[in-house]
Parts: sequence; structure tokens; C-alpha cells
Amino acid sequence: MSGSIEGGHPTGHSTTNGTGGMFRGHRDTTQVDMPMAPPRPSGGRLVAPAANARGVERAPSEPVPAPRTADRASAPVAFPQLSEGLATIRTVERHLDEILAAVPQPDPIELAVLDAQGLLCAEEVVSQRALPAFDQAALDGYAVRAEDVADATVAAPVQLAVVGESVAGAGAPSSIGPGLALKVAAGAMLPTGADVVVPAVWTDQGEVRVAVQAGPPAGSYVRRTGDDVAPGSPAVQVGTPIGPAQISLLAAVGRERVLVRPRPRIAVLCAGTELVDVGTVPAPGQVVDVNSYALAAAARDAGAEAYRSGILPSDKRRLSEVIESQLLRSDLVLIAGTFASTGYDMVQEVLAELGEMRFRQVTMHPGPAQGFGRLGRDQIPVICIPGEPVAALVAFEVFVRPAIRLMLGKRQLFRRTVQAISGQPLISPLGYRQYLHGTVMRHPDGGYVVEPVGDGTEALLARMATANCLIVIDEDVTEVAAGGLVTVMPLLLGG
Repeated sequence: MSGSIEGGHPTGHSTTNGTGGMFRGHRDTTQVDMPMAPPRPSGGRLVAPAANARGVERAPSEPVPAPRTADRASAPVAFPQLSEGLATIRTVERHLDEILAAVPQPDPIELAVLDAQGLLCAEEVVSQRALPAFDQAALDGYAVRAEDVADATVAAPVQLAVVGESVAGAGAPSSIGPGLALKVAAGAMLPTGADVVVPAVWTDQGEVRVAVQAGPPAGSYVRRTGDDVAPGSPAVQVGTPIGPAQISLLAAVGRERVLVRPRPRIAVLCAGTELVDVGTVPAPGQVVDVNSYALAAAARDAGAEAYRSGILPSDKRRLSEVIESQLLRSDLVLIAGTFASTGYDMVQEVLAELGEMRFRQVTMHPGPAQGFGRLGRDQIPVICIPGEPVAALVAFEVFVRPAIRLMLGKRQLFRRTVQAISGQPLISPLGYRQYLHGTVMRHPDGGYVVEPVGDGTEALLARMATANCLIVIDEDVTEVAAGGLVTVMPLLLGG
């Protein structure tokens, strides 16, 4: 079985950005490092190879087909029904494309080089200096003329007079002539006349006279002026991720600050009268607000500067003030909650007063109820996702994480996927793309094997915490047999 990874858009569809540009999925063959699974007996019938993750576009008013009669008896997954207030149907691709087309491109900002770590360079950094700035020794040894030591051997070493020593940091120029050597340290200035450094281990390391036992060719173990970076040449290109190596180079060319694509500011809010903060013991009927913590952490892992604003107030005036204030300070607002199917939920009313907010059914499970709009004076994107914690994190992976990466200027918007052998039979509702949490491991015979951590009907945080992937089952697939191929999205931290 192939162990290749598919990158790019989840379905390979193209999508547009806010300026009309196209984002096309692309594929690569980078390997994902997974733990090794124990050997499993081969075999198993593939009922539907859920490998292409490609959905069928439907008009907004077209109903989602019910499961085929043959599948109803065996499908334990509750099939989400449309409600009057959420009657617009969208595929995952269409909803995602709308979000990606609307997210802003934050203007580049200038940061100190250390603060720029992990961001993309937004300028071409041209070096005004030569690196190295002078001819220097690449290691400890003796600077000599190559022609003087060309015939040196262990049996017949060449004897040279040592005329001095050059250490790193010494700026006084020196020179040597025929039959002479200068002892040098790594990084020390090379004397005029020398064209090679003989490693100290190839000599008897003499102080007054040195016996050279091997003669390297001219230019060996020497760093010439501008070998690394010549004056006027680019040191760091636009779009380069800034890591330790780039920070080292920026410092070397004398840059204390650099222009970068900033981290998008994401406000995370949660709606629900049943919610209490984590420090409160919930009364009967109440639940702890875990989404604001989980989603803020997920946004930070994706590269955003996330603000956890917590539970939205139940007073309408105060609610409006909180949302408006977040619109003023954020590049994107994320709200998790269980919104009324009639559309008359207080949060929905306040959002509607701030701009056009659309709630619709998306053909995915869990969490088909999704919302999106651009609100406020600056038309800030607002993404509404389900309040059930498992569905909230799935929706984040599918819709919010790609938006954050687009705002960061990343070329790879989506997590890479692998094709894996399903270790168990999988059931999925027809017409809905299902995302199941699972554990994926490398198979001893090559490729990957995946096991679900639930059957899709359970929303258990403890099980989700043990998962390292999402199993993606297409809309037109209702059953995958044990041993069949499925698309798997590894949930690698920072990946």
C-alpha cells in the first residue's frame, strides 16, 4: 500500500482569495512520522474506498439524500435533519471557499528578529555586507602556501618556520612568504600570501617549526570574503519562514528588525446560557466552558495570536458591546455555540444587527450547523461553529485553521493526508462527509493503519484526547470494510 501524503485543498478543488486569486491544492510525498502498529492479519473487503474525499455540489435548496434502504439498518450514526432556520445546504468545499475568499491579508509589520521567529518574511533582505567580511581560517591549524606543502607525506614531512599566531578577533593584518607558516585558530584572519590551512592534526603542532605531514590543495579549509553572502545579494527572500537559521543570517548581515507577515489576531468567544467558567463547579444542567480554552489553544497552534474572551454575556446590550469590541481588535472572530434553529437566538440577533450573518447546514458530521459573515465597520470575518466540544474542534480543523494559515501567508493551507488501512468497519451517513477521531500508526509492512476512537455517535473528550488523526469518509460512502482504504488527516501539533 502506498504511504504517500496528499497536500492541498481537502478535495483538490480550487478556491479563491479576496483579490480573485486562486488557491489550488497540491500534492507531495512527504512522510508523516507515526508510531509503529503491530502486525495485523491482511484481508478485509473494501465496500467503498473513501480515498478521494470529493463531494457533490448541490444547489442551496436541494435536499440532502437520505441513506439508501440497504444502509439504514446498519448505520448507527444519527442523521442530522434540516431545520427551518438552517435550511440552506452547503458542501464543505463551498463553505470553506466562502471563508477563504473573505479572510483579510494583514499588512506586514516590522519586528525585532527574535520576535519574528515562526513568521514569514515579507521583504527581500539584501545584505550590505560580505559574509565572511575577510578571508579566514575554517579550522584550527597552520596557514601556509599550498605549493610549499604539496609534497608533504607522513614518511617525509615538510618543515616550515612558524612566524606567529592569529586568533579569532585579532584585526592586525599579517603575511607569510615561501617556507613560512602562521598558526591560526578557526575564524582567525588569514595572512596575506597563504592560500590553504593545514589542519593541526596533520602536523606535529610545533611552536617554532612545524612538520606538515599532508598537503591539502589550495583553497582547502579557507573561507574567502563573500563566499557565504556577497554585498548586494539577497540574504532572506520574501515568503521565507523565519527560523533559527534565518535569524542567524539576519543578525550576520546586521538586521535588528525585519518586515514579516504578522500573526492574525483571533478572538475566541463561546455562547450558551448553560456555560460556566472552568473555576466554577457546574450545577445540574450547567457545563464547563471548554471550547474557549480548546479553540484558543488550537488557534495558537495554527500560528495565530489568540485571545480567549470566554463566555458571552446574556444581557443583550452587554453582549453587543462585547462583540463590537472584539470586532475592533481582531482580524477574525470565532464563536462556538448552539444556535437556535429559528434564527431568533439573542446572539444571532446581535450578529445580524452588525452585518450579514448566514447560518446554514454544511454536509458534514459532526456539527453540520455552521455560520459565517463579515461584520462591523471593517467587515471582520466572523465564523460560528457548533458548541459541542468535539464538533467544535472538527470545525476548527476544517474551516478555521486553513483561514489562519492563509492570513499568515502560508502556501500549504491544509494538513497533509495519508491513505490508511481501516482496522475496523466504518459506517457513515449518506450525503454527509464524516470526520471520526482515530489513531493512525505505521504498518510494519509499509503504509499506515488507523483505528477509530469512537463510532461517531459519542462526543467524549477523553477519547478525543487519545486521538492523533481525523478519519475522513466521503459523502457518497456509507460503509468501509475492515481492511479498506480511508483518508486520514494526522493532527500533528504545529503541522
